[in-house]
Amino acid sequence: MKAKYCRRFGIKPKKNRPTLQASDVKACASVVIPALNEAKRIQEVVAYAFSDPATAEVIVIDDSSIDDTAMLARQAGAQVLTSSMLGKGISMRDGAEAATQEMVVYLDGDLAHLRAGIITSLCLPLLNNQADFVKARFGRGGGRVTELTAKPMLKVFFPEIAHFAQPLGGIIAVRKSLLQALSFEDGYGVDVGLLIDAYLAGAKLTEVDIGSLEHDSQPLLDLTFMANEISRVIFHRARLAGRLHVEQVIAMYESQRQVAAGIDYVLSMRKGRRRLLLLDMDGTITMSRFAVELARNTGNEAALMQLLDTPDDDAITRSERIAGLFRFVHKQQFEQVARALEIRPGVIEFVNRARRAGFMVGVVSDSYFVAAEIMRRRIFADFALAHTLTFEGNVCNGQLQINSAFLPEDDNVARLVCKSNVLRCFLTDKSSPPVELIWAVGDNLNDLEMLRLADKAFVIEPKSPRLLDVPDITLIQQFTDLNRALR
Repeated sequence: MKAKYCRRFGIKPKKNRPTLQASDVKACASVVIPALNEAKRIQEVVAYAFSDPATAEVIVIDDSSIDDTAMLARQAGAQVLTSSMLGKGISMRDGAEAATQEMVVYLDGDLAHLRAGIITSLCLPLLNNQADFVKARFGRGGGRVTELTAKPMLKVFFPEIAHFAQPLGGIIAVRKSLLQALSFEDGYGVDVGLLIDAYLAGAKLTEVDIGSLEHDSQPLLDLTFMANEISRVIFHRARLAGRLHVEQVIAMYESQRQVAAGIDYVLSMRKGRRRLLLLDMDGTITMSRFAVELARNTGNEAALMQLLDTPDDDAITRSERIAGLFRFVHKQQFEQVARALEIRPGVIEFVNRARRAGFMVGVVSDSYFVAAEIMRRRIFADFALAHTLTFEGNVCNGQLQINSAFLPEDDNVARLVCKSNVLRCFLTDKSSPPVELIWAVGDNLNDLEMLRLADKAFVIEPKSPRLLDVPDITLIQQFTDLNRALR
């Protein structure tokens, strides 16, 4: 173990200590299980964790599941916490912060047919100071993304850790003091990101064979998005480590964002749901408008107000001119403003109730996808659709791409940007079963056509009296009013 690493993380190797065996291990580990809709197996996984003598506590971090995951986990004896934000990486970080033990073991919530004693096996290298970060190696071969994306990239950029059999596996044991110094990616790249970061931090890494196990498989389209995310994470780490000297990484970032922002990807996520809930972002989900807050944050507020007061501009022209105001603004500023926007009271609870009632919930915004996607995750919605800003080296170049879902499919129709076209995309989706019920919630005139087309439409704090002149649009005072409508 490197002396510099030991000093950094306060680890004092003990000399001449007898090597512990499995039979010597007592309760020493916090077992953290990130979970999203894992009611099928969560009790089995929690019970398995408690059966291991190394387990001191079991913490389930629930990503606002719409099934009985949280209830079943509590019944099994786990401490259940709600994630601070949607995403496995955030849940893993929240679990590490809640852990009371120095040894943290992560398990997935969908595991089955585990051999006895895996938690003890993972902890032994830590307890014996043989390792600081332990990856599980299991019997089945790596999945398609592991074999075709992760391993070839690691072999090129990080050959020192390319031998790990399951670089994307979520079963790991690691010292909490080390975890607190690592970065947790939001999505699929979190596990390989932690592996690379631990290596770069000077930690000693190893893997332990845990036999065979079963996971629920990912659908093919999810694997495509996963591959993009894994590539982005490895490219990013390689660049930070000075091992990447090409600019193709920028195209990788943009490619991944374009996939997530597209209507085709969103439709592929419907998975048989017949109900749809569309939520406007600015003024509906949030108390203020993202562009206004970003302009205020970047010193462009006066210029933005002038552009907003140009009624002769069409929506596309106005949107493009506003996007130009944010040229040279770093992506991090966009994200910081989106994370700081105040969410209207009752939104998160309503979204969770709607998803439990079978609705696919989406944020539909005339703003930017970089913000709408963060808002989507903050309220635990299923998808976000918005326009895409282009970033070069994480700096906005001021170029705006109108999301095709907001445009009419018929080329003979005037190309008016309208949220109602998003709704039409779902109505014309050929996959079975068809969408049978659509709700929409908005607050302004740019939501009007979407509200008119919905089966049930609601407005909150309407910005124009015209919204109240439409007979089928219902005024609500707060989002809790909608909870009653779900019954």
